[in-house]
Amino acid sequence: MPLLGAHMSIAGGLHKAVEAAARLGMDTVQVFTKSPSQWGLTPIAPGVGTGVQSGVSGTKNNNQWRGKPLVEHDIRLFREALDRTGLQHPCAHNSYLINVGSADQTLWQKSVDALVDEVERAEAFGLDGIVMHPGAAVGATEEEALARIVLGIDETHRRTPEARAELWLEATAGQGSCLGCRFEHLAFIIDNVEQPERLGVCIDTCHIFAAGYPIGTPDEFNATFRQLDDLVGLDRVRAFHVNDSKKPLGSRVDRHDHIGEGCLGLEPFRLLLNDERFARLPMYLETKKEQRDGEEMDAVNLRTLRALMAGAPSANRPSGQTKVQAKPSEGGVPAEPPPARKPATRARSRRP
Repeated sequence: MPLLGAHMSIAGGLHKAVEAAARLGMDTVQVFTKSPSQWGLTPIAPGVGTGVQSGVSGTKNNNQWRGKPLVEHDIRLFREALDRTGLQHPCAHNSYLINVGSADQTLWQKSVDALVDEVERAEAFGLDGIVMHPGAAVGATEEEALARIVLGIDETHRRTPEARAELWLEATAGQGSCLGCRFEHLAFIIDNVEQPERLGVCIDTCHIFAAGYPIGTPDEFNATFRQLDDLVGLDRVRAFHVNDSKKPLGSRVDRHDHIGEGCLGLEPFRLLLNDERFARLPMYLETKKEQRDGEEMDAVNLRTLRALMAGAPSANRPSGQTKVQAKPSEGGVPAEPPPARKPATRARSRRP
């Protein structure tokens, strides 16, 4: 069965996130390895970790980096917490500020430096991968931005030649100019990077629904994942973000909701959790951290997901209650996903 977890706070250290996840009965955990909303990079102390060239990233601006260097003690505490709790397949989510699709050369270089730092830190902690938003077409066409993303990933890979931690491209909702909302975007990036074997994808249920891919019935679910398989390949899927959506199909608005309480309802999660193709993949909640009747909603959401795996009634929805139905798209956004185009071969696509 899938490994269920959530994105957890690293206040007090990354090992605290592992301990908190274990207390709530999780199987896995997703973390930030540094503040996601500050450019200030936290360098790894020389000699810390394995498989990376420590200090390579951002060497021209080391004197501007903020924060305490990552030391062996922090890594040891994290790994000991994993051993003690038995949590498996931990991953990181990268900084929200990174945009390797930017047409601004200064921002692009800063983003690449930060992405290299993310890979080095993930490698030092022994994480499986780093979930990354592909980027946004700011000051550029979609085609130009996709080409910049490819260049940014190639540069990141060149500067972390021995790293085993993969970059996992996240499917996005398509809000604003964000790329990754079409499976074709993910396929183009994978097909054009120099080292595609170092890339995977992370599918967010809220995001793909908001982007226009329906998954509410068995037929819709199968059709959407058939498109993903045709364009990207299901063998590229490394993880899922399991989130309901506050906004309707095709809205292109990224607003997560608790499981079964949004426009997706329970059925898509039942289909996903019982799909043998994804039976051992990690699935992370990214829902609001809050309590209800004195109980953490992470615990409630986990219980709901596990009940769906077992075929039992949802733990936070009375038996017989009708699920929230997916609503038609609003604002003129087409509800239908982009048509699938299965290439004759998986040859590298032409760069735009």
